[in-house]
Amino acid sequence: MSLFAAPRSAARPRRSALYVPGANARALEKAATLACDVVVIDLEDAVAPASKAQARDNAVRALGAQFGHREVVVRINGLATQWGHDDVAAIAPLAPAAILLPKVESAADVQDLAAVLRRSGGSSDLRIWAMIETPAAFFRLPEIADADPLMQAFVLGTTDLVADLRGRHTVDRAALLPLLALAVCAARSRGLVALDGVHLKIDDEPGLLASCRQGRDLGFDGKSVIHPSHIGPTNSVYGPAADELKRARQRIEAFEAAVASGTGMAVVEGALVEALHVREARQLLELASAIEKLSG
Repeated sequence: MSLFAAPRSAARPRRSALYVPGANARALEKAATLACDVVVIDLEDAVAPASKAQARDNAVRALGAQFGHREVVVRINGLATQWGHDDVAAIAPLAPAAILLPKVESAADVQDLAAVLRRSGGSSDLRIWAMIETPAAFFRLPEIADADPLMQAFVLGTTDLVADLRGRHTVDRAALLPLLALAVCAARSRGLVALDGVHLKIDDEPGLLASCRQGRDLGFDGKSVIHPSHIGPTNSVYGPAADELKRARQRIEAFEAAVASGTGMAVVEGALVEALHVREARQLLELASAIEKLSG
């Protein structure tokens, strides 16, 4: 395995990924106290051109602080912009968990960043997360996923995607469902993390919960959020529920008992339990254990 090969099976919770504008120093300080699993320090969309340098300086200071269990990711400006290379040079040596690259449309985009990172003196643990937010990206998801061993996650940018599609934001996200499912499928086929896009309305918990449930049902690991009030509901949906954990333990016990007795057949709540169900159950319990340990 390459020194830069990303671990692709660790059960790290990424239920909620909070975008924090790099230009807002107070928001960066507050993020270190919030219950999100991931803090995304944003140097791109949330920062006006005149504030790019200040946002980068704030990010540098923030990366020297303590974020506890939170995974810290920095969304840089694209390498083709006047700020992108300076972002990487300043951020990479400070060992965030990952660099989030916007507007990824090809393997070359990822490979260009990987080459810059390897020249930057960054940690070998540093990973690349790719924003999937343009129509072109969806035609190249497998090649993007395979672009470099540093690749670790797809982060859906549904706001930009809807704009590029000339579509409309609807409650059921019906027009996006095929693309969301395709992104999850491509991520899972390569062992990558997949995070759903943000829910735009801040004071809309029913809509947020519906969006979270939809994303969870599609297979996403978690969801990007834009406001602290979205963290709790998102964590709740993407975290294992008590009844799910109970059922997982029952399935494991029933399957192991069936194997031990030689019957080879286990049934829980009237449903057949097979090896794949046991594998899912173990993954769920591993995730729950990781959440408990991190929230400690």
